[in-house]
Amino acid sequence: MMNLGNLPTTAEMKALDAAHHLHPFTDTAGLNKKGARVITRGKGVYLWDSDGKKILDGMAGLWCVNMGHGRQEIIEAVRRQMTDLAYYNTFFQTTHPPAIALAESLASITPSHINRAFFTGSGSESNDTVVRMVRHFWACQGKPEKQIFISRRNAYHGSTMAGASLGGMAAMHAQGGIPIPGIAHIDQPYWYGEGGDMSPAEFGLARARQLEEAIDRLGENNVAAFIAEPVQGAGGVIIPPDTYWPEISRICRERDILLVADEVINGFGRLGTWFGSDHYGLRPDLMSTAKGLSSGYLPIGAVLVSDRIVEVLEQKGGEFFHGYTYSGHPACCAAAVENLRLMREENVLGHVRTVAGPYLQEKWKGLAEHPLVGEARMLGLVGAIELTPNKATRAPFKNPGEVGLITRDFSFENGLVMRSVWDRMIISPPLVITRGEIDELIEKAWRTLDMAHDKIRGMGLC
Repeated sequence: MMNLGNLPTTAEMKALDAAHHLHPFTDTAGLNKKGARVITRGKGVYLWDSDGKKILDGMAGLWCVNMGHGRQEIIEAVRRQMTDLAYYNTFFQTTHPPAIALAESLASITPSHINRAFFTGSGSESNDTVVRMVRHFWACQGKPEKQIFISRRNAYHGSTMAGASLGGMAAMHAQGGIPIPGIAHIDQPYWYGEGGDMSPAEFGLARARQLEEAIDRLGENNVAAFIAEPVQGAGGVIIPPDTYWPEISRICRERDILLVADEVINGFGRLGTWFGSDHYGLRPDLMSTAKGLSSGYLPIGAVLVSDRIVEVLEQKGGEFFHGYTYSGHPACCAAAVENLRLMREENVLGHVRTVAGPYLQEKWKGLAEHPLVGEARMLGLVGAIELTPNKATRAPFKNPGEVGLITRDFSFENGLVMRSVWDRMIISPPLVITRGEIDELIEKAWRTLDMAHDKIRGMGLC
């Protein structure tokens, strides 16, 4: 049996992993042939693998390690809580201090009309909860026919049955019998790839108005809610034109459609505000959260519920037959409480707004000068670069995703985690990243682009 106190060699760990571990979102045969990368340690914005290679974590784990790796304050808060009470549930009219403290802490940072939290274990569970809660909300008011959720193509809302159905990714919909009934999709506000000759402002309005067209087609009496990330994350960091969200908000308000903001990536400081909804001035009825809630130290999510929803559920809803074994897990709540405390005390939002965000945005947008890059975009501390063989026409590569994977592999070789989404390279670094670390990130990104450009020219791809 493998001993975590005395690790075997990298080759031995790779062999054990291949023999016993099925990875998420992975071609198992391809990975086992190559061998998984073994990460053994993290500190601040850096990771180390089992061979001692130092890597700048440009993705904050999986969009989540906002406070950086190895924060002893969070680790100690979890240790103390596990010493007192490692686990108890929040079913059966029971609670415990960490759940109470976290619910109160969340209410202090949400928009004023949102004051309740329903705890989950992940963003996927949060969005499953949203589907159940929204449909129950309408049924309580004598409108059980209001069942349909409208989402966006290329959206990501998790990988459970409901989460993957709400998402609009074709590859996921091709497996497992999804989407489930009652889900419809409209187009995403992706100006670079789909805007054609329209200005960003015109395109934003056109894409927003697809929501109204969908409501008319499906019937307003059948549509329950519209769900979207303020900025799409896993879809490739799609930052909507400024005209998009005001029009979406108008449509939801006038047509009595609930607005659900998926804040799993945007929430807890990523855009320099507590939530993406704050940045765009949205007034969502529900917000699904996870990831940065605990900076990824332990798995926890929450659905943040508006007073409008709570009032109906309390007066007419009776028992809500929904929940999870680990809803409000004491140690996970303790990690989240300490994480939010650190964010406040260290003014992390201010750091993103006035220091790291502006500095990284300036440097990142400079990557657009590279011959391989068609656009470099960033908001807060989340960004993307579009790889193209023709900057003037914004043309895609003939084999989508090939160049992105080449670039991703060079990035790891250079000691930088960048994620490829087809032929987009995306980053979402820890919010505590410094100017010096940003300089290092950009230097490694430039070197990566140079290496990828040389290789694909040699392959005749540009």
